[in-house]
Amino acid sequence: MDQLNNYADSRLLNGCIYCGGPPETREHVPSKCLLERPYPTNLNVVGCCESCNQSFSKDEQYFVCLIESVLCGSTDPDKIGRPSVAKILKKTPALRQRIENSRREIDGQIVFEPEIERVNNVMLKLARGHASYELSQPCRSDPDHFWCGPLLTLPKEDQDTFNSVHFQQNFGEVGSRNMQRLLVTQMIVNSEDGKEKNISMIINDWIDVQDDLYRFIAIDDMGMLIIRIVIAEYFACEVAWEI
Repeated sequence: MDQLNNYADSRLLNGCIYCGGPPETREHVPSKCLLERPYPTNLNVVGCCESCNQSFSKDEQYFVCLIESVLCGSTDPDKIGRPSVAKILKKTPALRQRIENSRREIDGQIVFEPEIERVNNVMLKLARGHASYELSQPCRSDPDHFWCGPLLTLPKEDQDTFNSVHFQQNFGEVGSRNMQRLLVTQMIVNSEDGKEKNISMIINDWIDVQDDLYRFIAIDDMGMLIIRIVIAEYFACEVAWEI
């Protein structure tokens, strides 16, 4: 990943990005458990307190094991595609059994009933991390909009909208990493008199942290902060805060 310095007002992000406490340690965004070795270079890190750092660990382990079990249709470590997740399931039989107990067969299809609160906890944590690192915005309050679920459960039109680049209308926090990533392109459009003209558009594109495992887009525009995340090209979320 590109290593970008943050030139936004440093006073915006004091303390742990999750609770505001002392930033005793650093947290990777996204967490390494969502990725595979070799990890991308220059992984994003944010300041957080020791308590918050530790409090997410078990939920993240549950989440990655659940997602991989869903994709493989089994909790058997020998059938799990991701080596790091197979290792977790072998080392923690209680976690494997917990996920196995949520396994159901409905109309000939294998489904897993997720522990929604734990899943939401992980996705909201990731969204707050990206808002902090990319947009220089602390988002410790409850979001004004939150959705997560399998990407394919969205109607086709909504999937296309979700996956599209964002055409930026206004700049967000000046000097933020997101602002440095924006691209300017030229587009040809037809004017009201039928003549073609070139217009400049500012594009905010998705960031691929690791191919087929994790991508996200962070948006600060028109009074809204929006974070969209796709994990394993299967599970997605959209979180938004009004500012």
